[in-house]
Amino acid sequence: MKRIPDELIRFLNRQHYVILSTIGEDGVPHNACKGIARVTRKGEIYLLDLYRGITCSNLTRNPHMSITVVDEHSFRGFSLKGTGRIVERGNITPHLMRSWERKLSSRISHRIIKSLQGDKGHPRHPEALMPQPQYLILMEVHEIVNLTPRHIEGGS
Repeated sequence: MKRIPDELIRFLNRQHYVILSTIGEDGVPHNACKGIARVTRKGEIYLLDLYRGITCSNLTRNPHMSITVVDEHSFRGFSLKGTGRIVERGNITPHLMRSWERKLSSRISHRIIKSLQGDKGHPRHPEALMPQPQYLILMEVHEIVNLTPRHIEGGS
């Protein structure tokens, strides 16, 4: 596993979602939005999935995956590559579930505040309609790719 620097952990925790890519049965990438429940320094990322669908099937067949996360305002982003495995709902710790619930509450609060500021998004607050996660994806990070352009990072 690849150690995740504290700065990247903070960056990941500020994002509302990541794009998870898995490999389909036909060899073609499959992308889906997922929420982060927890990130550890030692290189584990816990993603909660709300539906038992294509992502779950793909990971069961082939554990290789990546997540991509970007912050359009700071023009920074990262791709983390590694392997994932399924952790069934009955094995998700209460701590991880509480972490997810806090993030979900934060997303709902963020949407309400944006609405009050006149930034009208979806009228039904979709986060409040989300089902409970069906399983957890435990990703072991093997590689971190900085997607931030060099001139933004201070390089040449």
